[in-house]
Amino acid sequence: MGADERSSRAGRFKQALLAGDDVAIIAEIKRRSPSRGDLNAGLDPAELAAAYRDGGASCLSVLTNQEMFGGSGDDLAAAAQASGLPVLRKDFITSVEDVHESHRMGADALLLIVADLTTPQLAELHQLALSLGMDVLTEVKSDDELEAAVEAGADIIGVNQREKPKSAAFTMDYQRAERMAPLLPEHVVKVAESGIAVPGGTTMAEVRNAGYDAALIGEALVTSGDPIERLQELLS
Repeated sequence: MGADERSSRAGRFKQALLAGDDVAIIAEIKRRSPSRGDLNAGLDPAELAAAYRDGGASCLSVLTNQEMFGGSGDDLAAAAQASGLPVLRKDFITSVEDVHESHRMGADALLLIVADLTTPQLAELHQLALSLGMDVLTEVKSDDELEAAVEAGADIIGVNQREKPKSAAFTMDYQRAERMAPLLPEHVVKVAESGIAVPGGTTMAEVRNAGYDAALIGEALVTSGDPIERLQELLS
């Protein structure tokens, strides 16, 4: 990818999250999860991505981890091409090569999980991603992790309500996003993650009232049967 194309893609993900007046939705494509098993094992990433676009999603999140989520880089490429929406590569990214791989896949943004990295590593990978024209969603679950994210220069911060994303145990704290919202700096784009709009989970009204700019929603959409209708309900 040349410098001109990198320049044209830079900031697309972040800009899309801030483009509307309401909470933006990052709609997720995943076939399964360690804690919930199969969610939509036979999904077509291109078809689902187009439906998400038609339902009003601002961005996509695509799981590319095969072992835990049944995803791949091909899923990301198909979703991006079919929808035209900015796409986040959601995976366990821990190395310089992982960042370059995300770029080669065509990701507009990537996920960095503070719990998986030292603060110097986080800063290095964050800066590298930005230099390649990608945005970064930096994920936190605690006050200490938030402090590390801010120190590393994070400008899009997601509060993950799932305690152990790699675990088969379904460990959720449905009040975490609301509780941590006042701690997020004014200058960052604020994203609520996990347990949004599922039965008994955090509602979109609670996400709005807490002051988030966006919500990352997976299970509630991939299991809905009609993602266009479900998205429109959530955005209404």
